[in-house]
Amino acid sequence: MPVSGPIPEWVLNALAAGTVFTVMFSVGLGVAANDLRLVWQRPGLLARGLFSVLVAVPALAICITLSLDLPRSAQIGVVLMAISPGAPVALRRSLGAGAHRAFAPSLQIAVALLAVLSMPLSVAALDEFYAGNASIAPWTVAKQVFFAQLLPLTLGMAVRHFRQPLADRLEPRLARAGNLLLVTFLVVVLINVWETTMNAGVRVAPVIVLTTVASLAVGHLLGGPDPATRTAVAITSALRNPGLALLVAAVNAAPLAITGTVLAYALVAVLVVVPYAMWRRRVAAVAS
Repeated sequence: MPVSGPIPEWVLNALAAGTVFTVMFSVGLGVAANDLRLVWQRPGLLARGLFSVLVAVPALAICITLSLDLPRSAQIGVVLMAISPGAPVALRRSLGAGAHRAFAPSLQIAVALLAVLSMPLSVAALDEFYAGNASIAPWTVAKQVFFAQLLPLTLGMAVRHFRQPLADRLEPRLARAGNLLLVTFLVVVLINVWETTMNAGVRVAPVIVLTTVASLAVGHLLGGPDPATRTAVAITSALRNPGLALLVAAVNAAPLAITGTVLAYALVAVLVVVPYAMWRRRVAAVAS
């Protein structure tokens, strides 16, 4: 994580790894492997969800940033987040908002797997557009996706498959621990890069809000008639993966202003999604 401040980088990296692992493992404890078969029964729905996450959101971000007068570093930071799919917290957030418990994990896994190809291609396209010299190897993305998302999610699902009573006991406790770790991590990061993040956030906050709202809207529209799948696609589209964005920034020695924009995007997007998640939770409660 390319940030500098009073807290050592190794502490930030360890806290980030522990937070994401705990969140994804706890989510896996609540997912049955048989639920993932839904994607084979409804491939069109999965295709629309992937289009929203991987194509529509980056296109929206590019259009919005080009139409507004932003500094170059802010433009790159916003678009970099837009091309970074599969935020680990998106699955937890969408399930908590009433998303389809079979479709949401399937969409998350598909997005994570495709990010191995979509990220290097998107970075190459972004580099060409901004006449830069950025790149990232698919293997570098694959390692980050595997260890941060797929491994803990799969381990959690395995525990549920072989020891369901244990999974039922662990899941709520680890979910609370994951939420606490996430809050702690955000506070620690802000301590390290408060000034940079706040400066970037003040300049680009309206753009981030507009991009996130547009992402929620397009995901909601493409999520199909089922309210639960609409919630899954919308939140997965709106919440981007700061881990992948920061990985690209670190590999390419990006300026701190870009890192600040990425962190500002992550914080603002989470706040923007909260009202939508509350609304969808009420819709799910009425439907049940």
